[in-house]
Amino acid sequence: MESGSKKAPNSEQSQNIRFIADAMLGRLAKWLRLLGYDTLYYKDISDAEVLRIAKQQNRIVLTRDTHFLNFRNFKDYFLIHSNNTIEQLSEMAAAFNLAIQNQPRCSKCNGILITDVEKESVKNLVPEYVYLRFKNFLRCAACGSIYWEGSHTKRFKKKFYGILKQS
Repeated sequence: MESGSKKAPNSEQSQNIRFIADAMLGRLAKWLRLLGYDTLYYKDISDAEVLRIAKQQNRIVLTRDTHFLNFRNFKDYFLIHSNNTIEQLSEMAAAFNLAIQNQPRCSKCNGILITDVEKESVKNLVPEYVYLRFKNFLRCAACGSIYWEGSHTKRFKKKFYGILKQS
């Protein structure tokens, strides 16, 4: 999808959309993952490698770099204009009809989060007060990171409630 050139996908299409963010958009990539979108991000990656992965895996490149406009055989990119992450997410929500997904992804590695994690299995992996206070935990299938829905998660969702539709 060339920036601004196509009609926004419907909600079913937007659930299956996959992104790769260039090196300038690490925070946006993290937030998209937390919202449930399959978003690759590598801190130190060349533009050529971003394009190769995007073509190979059918992903849309997210970039703030206007030189992507010059690649003749590549039109699957979205040019982000703002330097502010909330505004970047607003740009994407408008262009891609984004909604908060039911299945968040790992903010660190983009892995799928497993929801049926036994509380006892995380006892030595989270702070004691977290273990005692929370019942439900998620674990990344890829990197093993542990997540729980604390106040930060609720604030995060509330912040984006007005920007994104609930799916």
